Amino acid sequence: MKFGLFGGPSRGAGGAGDDATIYARYAETIVEAEALGFYGVYLVEHHFTGRGQVSSSLNLLSHLAAITSSIRLGTAVVVVPWHNPLLLAEQAATVDVLSGGRLDLGVGRGYRDYEFTGFGISPAEGEGRFDEAMDVLRLAWSSEDRFSHRGRFWTFEDVLVEPRPVQQPHPPLWLGAGSDSSIARAAREGYRLFLDQVGSFELTAERVAVYRTAREEAGLRYSPSDVAVTRALRIAHSAEDRERQLERHIATLTVLAESSSATEDGRPTNPFYSTPEARRETAEAGAILGTPDECIERLRTLESSRVEQVLFAGGSPADLRLFAAEVMPAFD
Repeated sequence: MKFGLFGGPSRGAGGAGDDATIYARYAETIVEAEALGFYGVYLVEHHFTGRGQVSSSLNLLSHLAAITSSIRLGTAVVVVPWHNPLLLAEQAATVDVLSGGRLDLGVGRGYRDYEFTGFGISPAEGEGRFDEAMDVLRLAWSSEDRFSHRGRFWTFEDVLVEPRPVQQPHPPLWLGAGSDSSIARAAREGYRLFLDQVGSFELTAERVAVYRTAREEAGLRYSPSDVAVTRALRIAHSAEDRERQLERHIATLTVLAESSSATEDGRPTNPFYSTPEARRETAEAGAILGTPDECIERLRTLESSRVEQVLFAGGSPADLRLFAAEVMPAFD
């Protein structure tokens, strides 16, 4: 198995901290993570949260490219409907060039309505904008000559995208998906797959099976390296510490629930988040939680589902060091 990092710098729910300091410390963590043997870092994109979540992931990846040498640099995900697709094609290709071909471009449609409205874009346009923008991205990267595009949302005349990405025909494209239909679509259209941190181990196994079957039915080769699963990392040293770590993860799920657009009477309707009981069950059912031995056992469960890449959310630098020393060697 390979292990990477998910998320990015953030001030947290309390909104405290200086952005420059937080970003500098995060960059130091990524340099150390590379030295510890973590294979990749995958940044979110969010706006208007008040918690300092990453808003310009490709800019930050350009900086990380300059201070690292081997770690994969990814987005998880760029919310495509908010971006001019030509600018996105240029910016992504630039990161790929600067990093020597280390970019993994994760893309998505977005799910927080307030982010769409903040940009003056209707959430109802999300799917249409995503589909058209991805067509433009692929055209931009594959065209050696000038080209034009006339679509519903964008029109471009006699353009050429530079630079060309190092990875040809383009950097690996990843799609975040959760439902069976969206997972099957990702497989058919040749995307690699990001799976979220809230699905149980059993649900994750079912989703991997859906993706594998859909790829094979589309005549595409399936490889476990085409799937990456996000998990919370909460290493504990005692029963009391385990409970504290569990409560920390439940607090994170509460923040995710409050950020969701799927609400009813101001309360989240997502079954993973909807009640305190659901959040506790979700935390227990999916997190890499407990002593190093328990973490190994939980990762073995994922491994049995043909999951070979796990991205950790929430691990402190101390957690990463302990994981690298006491858990990672079990998967060499």
